[in-house]
Amino acid sequence: MKKKKVLICGATGFIGRNILERLHKNTNYNITAVYHKRPPLAGYGRVGATGKSNLGWIHADLTRAEDVERIMRGVDIVLQYAATTTGAADIVSKPYIHVTDNAVMNSLLLRAAFENHVEHFIMPSCTIMYQSSDKLVKETDLDESQEINPKYFGAGWMKVYLEKTCDFYSRFQRTKHTVLRQTNIYGPYDKYDLKKGHVFGSTVMKVMEADKSVVVWGTGEEERDLLHVSDLVDCIEAAIEKQETYYELLNVGLGKSTPISTLVEKMVALSGKELAIEYDSTKPTIKTKLGVDITRAKELFKWAPKISLEAGIESTLEWYGSKG
Repeated sequence: MKKKKVLICGATGFIGRNILERLHKNTNYNITAVYHKRPPLAGYGRVGATGKSNLGWIHADLTRAEDVERIMRGVDIVLQYAATTTGAADIVSKPYIHVTDNAVMNSLLLRAAFENHVEHFIMPSCTIMYQSSDKLVKETDLDESQEINPKYFGAGWMKVYLEKTCDFYSRFQRTKHTVLRQTNIYGPYDKYDLKKGHVFGSTVMKVMEADKSVVVWGTGEEERDLLHVSDLVDCIEAAIEKQETYYELLNVGLGKSTPISTLVEKMVALSGKELAIEYDSTKPTIKTKLGVDITRAKELFKWAPKISLEAGIESTLEWYGSKG
């Protein structure tokens, strides 16, 4: 059987690295890992016991058409996890930084995938275009006549544009496209950074580095659907193996929302530390409640999350501690 050539964009980033760690063990794949500003990961791509490696690295700036065309030749499967990402502070104060580069790089990648007859293109969307809801949100609940949360306006409509672009190219029936509306993903190699990290990674850092107290941005009332990155990679593998149609868009999450206050309380308890929890309502926060309905992912890909929030917190704290 001929090995599939898999291109992993953003292979040095949080989700891309987790995908790489899983897929490079699959002997059915020859993997090309794309890096840009961060160097290739040490220990990956070396000559293995078989005498040759199934993993190679390639440098590219994915906002440049010539670089995108160069890396796309001969590729069977694209896993597009390169992006400009930051946290709530930038989403509120500088939302434009999430829009331009991401729109450009994904537009170029999707066109090049089509022109080079790529078999399957898998990319993340997100859930920021959904309205805050007390009920689990289905894929069909996106009403494009409704206004997206003003703080998510640019990034939200950019994601909708990219979803529609995947749908557009899929109609030529040349390349399969999978769009995953991911919730808040967490786990190893996340951005543990108070300015650039998302809520889970930032909270891990606060808890693990604190001596007496943890300060939470906002009131803690907002609720998020939190999914361990290992479960996301399971879904990506299931999409590669099971998707038969040319276009699928589906929610990927834990399937329930958790208040940030509860997340912090669980994290403090599982850390074994005695810390006071304080709330700073002057800091940036986006007060929404969102949990996603994952029925379609279960039906199409026979996928369901395996890692509970408590188990995910515990393993992530352990991983963070081991890297300290």
